Amino acid sequence: MTLPHRAAIIACLLLGLSAPAAAAPHNVLIFVADGLRYVSVSPETAPTLARLRHEGVDFTNSHAMYPTITTPNASAIATGHYLGDTGNFGNQLFAGFASPEAGGATTPFLENDAILGEMNAHFGGNYLDETSLLAAARQAGFATAAMGKVGPTAIQDVTARDGTQTIVIDDAIGTPAGIPVSPEIAAAIKAADIAPTAPKTSVPNIDQQAYLLAIATKVVLPHLNASGRPFVFLFWSRDPDATQHAQKDSLGKLTPGINGPTAKAGIRNADNTLATLLDALKAQGLDKTTDVFATADHGFSTISKESATSAAAKIAYADVPKGELPSGFLAIDVADALALPLFDPNAQKPVDYKSGAHPIGGNGFIGTDPAAPTAMVVANGGSDFIYLPGPDAKDRAVQIVRILTEEDYTGAIFVNDTFGDVPGALPLSAINLRGAALTPQPAIVVGFRSFAIPGCEPLLMCAAEIADTSLGTGQGMHGTFSRADTRNFMAASGPDFKVGFADKAPVSNADITPTLAKILGISNVPKGGLTGRVADEALRGGKSAKVSRKVEASLPATNGLKTILDEQIVGPTLYFDAAGFPGRAVGLEPR
Repeated sequence: MTLPHRAAIIACLLLGLSAPAAAAPHNVLIFVADGLRYVSVSPETAPTLARLRHEGVDFTNSHAMYPTITTPNASAIATGHYLGDTGNFGNQLFAGFASPEAGGATTPFLENDAILGEMNAHFGGNYLDETSLLAAARQAGFATAAMGKVGPTAIQDVTARDGTQTIVIDDAIGTPAGIPVSPEIAAAIKAADIAPTAPKTSVPNIDQQAYLLAIATKVVLPHLNASGRPFVFLFWSRDPDATQHAQKDSLGKLTPGINGPTAKAGIRNADNTLATLLDALKAQGLDKTTDVFATADHGFSTISKESATSAAAKIAYADVPKGELPSGFLAIDVADALALPLFDPNAQKPVDYKSGAHPIGGNGFIGTDPAAPTAMVVANGGSDFIYLPGPDAKDRAVQIVRILTEEDYTGAIFVNDTFGDVPGALPLSAINLRGAALTPQPAIVVGFRSFAIPGCEPLLMCAAEIADTSLGTGQGMHGTFSRADTRNFMAASGPDFKVGFADKAPVSNADITPTLAKILGISNVPKGGLTGRVADEALRGGKSAKVSRKVEASLPATNGLKTILDEQIVGPTLYFDAAGFPGRAVGLEPR
């Protein structure tokens, strides 16, 4: 059996009944605008996305996965599972093995096709250990393709790496680190007079996306259409994320931050990308039979590097403005508080932070023996992870959490459930970070403080956050547990979705795969239990969802601070709005 409904047709024939021809499933286009904030979309800034939202389904209560980082949300979009199942906790994580592609480091950066291959090889062939929507569709006989930003694109069908299954084309195409394309697709690219490799990323990322769009519209979509099969096609736009990160409209200051002209150009570039894809669908005669689901992996905030309590901020660095936090500040502060040496696992050398050195990638191993560290800090922008491999992990966790509650940059703290109740911290299970994952699980997840930029409105366009990054104050970042980072753009339109419908129920990136699988008639049996739901209320004929709210609070730390979690619930499915110490997370309801 390949296509859905075939079993039903055969059953009718066996019963001697005349069976009507089964309607072919519709096609699906998933468009991911990396880092697109819901509030940043308007008819003026992004007319195509605004029209999609207005004419189809407007997900007015949308959610990214926490940590609000790219590859974690890519894993949720791909599989429909929360991160406790996929194990893709961050863009950087402790992998538990030395990555050759990462120069032997055990803390690889996952936006890399070769590293994703290493992850698969180490974790039994599929490091996510769940079947993605594209993989399930491919196995059911659909034509499938994924294009766009390196890393999250390949994650959509992470085991399809030889060019003969799902078409996977990202901006590493034609390079030794990239995923090969089939001879047929390579020949079509050449025949269309398109270069074999992509332009470098720029700000805004116009040239690179124009290159990928040329392949999408001249090669991939015609190929999918000619296959005679329904298809699932995902396009991951690097903008506005790349531009919001790298813009320099307000270096050293919070205003305009990521709301300046350069960032707006990145939003328009993403919007133009979707417009071109929709025009190509129409030109192929596919617009009436294709459902379009647009989402963003996460929201965005403006970076602040201020701290009055950090030991790292009091040290002078050659590449950091005086008094600001360097990349790797959390690793430095924990090492300093524990009075232990610091080692950079990426550069593979000690870090003499008191003399002005800091980890190059933000990661730091703490202890007298780098091969058996006391603690390992892995940086991920608005949130960092701490792994505690030793036998005294629980005692260390309590000690480190106490240290973190005394820092002014800490926003929220979560700890491994095996430690029991830790004052100041909630368990990882409270936010679905503890499940069936194959990858090593962090002992502590630290979300950094976020706050509203004075004199700026509306709130979710005006959030600043402390971030463990080499980028500077005034540039852009994400990763915190603020509502500015969890509030992503989501909208859908097409033959299976309601028209002009504002969906007020909470919906997340983990709901995309279950919802689209229902539309396509695809069965996808999960291994882990942390799954999203079918957003039935958004589908034609679908019933409304019953929503409830819940607040969780940790035990108080010595100084009285509690991690508070605001969440919404539909059936067994959890949605996380914001979390943190009161007053340290944008969008967290006052207590």
